[in-house]
Amino acid sequence: MFSFFRKKAPPPAAPETASSAAVEPVPVATVPAPAAEAPVATPAHEASAAATAAPRAGWLDRLRAGLRKTGNSIAQVFTGTQIDDALYEELESALLMADAGVKATEFLLADLKRRVKDAKATDPAQVKALLVDAIADLLRPLEKPLAIGEHTPTVIMVVGVNGAGKTTSIGKLTRHLADAEQKVLLAAADTFRAAAREQLAVWADRNRVEIVSQQSGDPAAVTFDAVVAGKARGCDVVIADTAGRLPTQLHLMEELKKIKRTIGKAQAGAPHEVLLVVDGNTGQNALAQVKAFDDALQLTGLVVTKLDGTAKGGVLAAIARERPVPVYFIGVGEKLEDLQTFSAREFAQALLG
Repeated sequence: MFSFFRKKAPPPAAPETASSAAVEPVPVATVPAPAAEAPVATPAHEASAAATAAPRAGWLDRLRAGLRKTGNSIAQVFTGTQIDDALYEELESALLMADAGVKATEFLLADLKRRVKDAKATDPAQVKALLVDAIADLLRPLEKPLAIGEHTPTVIMVVGVNGAGKTTSIGKLTRHLADAEQKVLLAAADTFRAAAREQLAVWADRNRVEIVSQQSGDPAAVTFDAVVAGKARGCDVVIADTAGRLPTQLHLMEELKKIKRTIGKAQAGAPHEVLLVVDGNTGQNALAQVKAFDDALQLTGLVVTKLDGTAKGGVLAAIARERPVPVYFIGVGEKLEDLQTFSAREFAQALLG
């Protein structure tokens, strides 16, 4: 399985200097390191690399399948023989239908025309390849690893609307953290929906991590207790699940702000991450959610789920252009391995088929 996290390296046996005692962050694994720094290949190394690459390759196939509807619509634009105004007009329509939004579509078309001119492209197939580059460059600012280890514990607050896959995403993230030898504590701060608390408890039991919950009461109090307990028990990560809500439910959005403030009282500087889980099938509504939750909570990252359904995918271009909150993970299914780190180029290639 593709691992999100690098394990903390053991301390050196005999350090030469009295360097700072600050803990090194444990980031999410991103794209492979440059080959120039890779160790000399051996059969063992090659077998390990193959074992790591295989699940990622299978996951990319599922991502392409999930975005096939969009990819086919855009790919049809490049089946002609000429690069003319008609091609760009068709491409504009295809990008808008893919939920890229007006601002991102205008930006991509202008950027693509410049690339076509610079490359002196004469074949529509070349234009498609240049569009992959343009989309990848637009999305690249969204690439950012989730760092664990800069704070002890690292407190992660997870928010989102009902049905976005928030609790399931927390369960998958918890599993990957546990596999990376991180001690995790979950806070069941969704005290309104009993099923959410039970669902999170199932994930806690499955991943063999502890959970702090109450049958009812103030969700802010639950998160406070969880952070205090996480500090006392020496946890690496505390993840707080919160009740799903629409950004138009102002009284509930105020409650989220209260939860965030309460976490800060339990641990100075926390929460260190505020993640919004968005359903990839919601199109431009996903951008509206990002803006609303970011305005209220100052988001640090996104988890985009359900890209295996009817998702159009172009909304990530809209997010990159209008509210570039980093995308830590994207999901294409219910299995644990279906949640993976975001790569701009991989996504651009999958989007265009």
